[in-house]
Amino acid sequence: MSPNPENAPTVAELLRQRGFMLLWGSRVTSTIGVQIQSVALGWQVYETARLTMSVSESAFWVGMMGLAAFVPVFLLALPAGETADRHDRKLVLLICYAGEIATAGLLVAASFYGFVSLPLLIGVAALFGVARAYTGPAGASLAPMLVPRRLLPRAIAWNSLAYTSGAVAGPAIGGLLLGLSPTVAYSATCVLYLAAALTLSLIRQNTKPEVQPGSRWALIKEGLAYVWGNKIVFGAISLDLFAVLLGGATALLPVFARDILHVGAQGFGLLRSAPAMGAALVAVVLATRPIRRHAGLFLLGGVALFGAATLVFGLSRSMPLSVLALAVLGGADMLSVFVRQTLVQLVTPDHMRGRVSAVSSLFIGASNELGDFESGIVARFVGPVGAALFGGAGSIAITVIWARLFPGLRKFDTLG
Repeated sequence: MSPNPENAPTVAELLRQRGFMLLWGSRVTSTIGVQIQSVALGWQVYETARLTMSVSESAFWVGMMGLAAFVPVFLLALPAGETADRHDRKLVLLICYAGEIATAGLLVAASFYGFVSLPLLIGVAALFGVARAYTGPAGASLAPMLVPRRLLPRAIAWNSLAYTSGAVAGPAIGGLLLGLSPTVAYSATCVLYLAAALTLSLIRQNTKPEVQPGSRWALIKEGLAYVWGNKIVFGAISLDLFAVLLGGATALLPVFARDILHVGAQGFGLLRSAPAMGAALVAVVLATRPIRRHAGLFLLGGVALFGAATLVFGLSRSMPLSVLALAVLGGADMLSVFVRQTLVQLVTPDHMRGRVSAVSSLFIGASNELGDFESGIVARFVGPVGAALFGGAGSIAITVIWARLFPGLRKFDTLG
């Protein structure tokens, strides 16, 4: 990362972008809510399953929760991208927040009145997936509308910092609130989603994109054709898809916390926070000193380091070493995410950002949930430790393969 040249955009310039900073605050608040809900939901699924099932069978149900969240994203990502390119992006996000408030409210009622069951929890995860399917494209394509183009790389870094800030605080808070009760944890998410919606509503800029002519299907095909035709974009997106798909060891954290490291709900919250701690540290560096050169090598190196850290986590029986491995994993992931997001946003025309972001969400966001499912399936047959080792080795192998399949990605140099 080279030093900022004298004419490079400064942090002060970004802070003066009122609309973007409101979006940033909304993203921090909603991310904390998402993380608390995710921690509580994953813990409840595993605890409920362990009442009648073995460790491996219960890990499988944690994976099923990931699959339930994946299916809506898979089915709705492309229509969601077209929606973000046709309708007011702020309004789409506000509707998504309303859906998230509804899912959290259902979990509050279920926990308070004692009718929690595996089918209910899996069903709520699916409903939450519907809201998240539309949140990704609308949120990613809204940010570039709120800042000048020259500020975009720094804005993307700050957007990532918003996510990681929430992802650091959310799991730790979620673990503490779970110690009180799941009802308290889910109630907190309702409040946070409401605060995020109110903050977003204060944005006054025009957030409706210039609508392109053509049918919905024609616009979706145009977005797919653009991603497929740009091999650097396609290589970057697909690299993260397969790396995250194989390296989804974080889905098994309830298993490691309860039955391998024996650290309980609060230890689980710390484990869930560790990747975000590492990601936040890297995001702070990127927010002040964005990558300018050798971007392709940074992307590939980040994915390889992600896999190596996953291997260390799978082998560890020490809580401090496990936390450290997860922090390195999170930092490496943030590095690759920053390069990919900056690359995609810079080269994509504004009227197509929703659709291209939808394809990225389908590949990346959905791969998180599908990776959770893959980890649960593998853990069912080889155990949670074997699943983590398989994922780490797979991520490293994917890095090597993609470096050979996409030489343009490996040689890609300048961001900005």
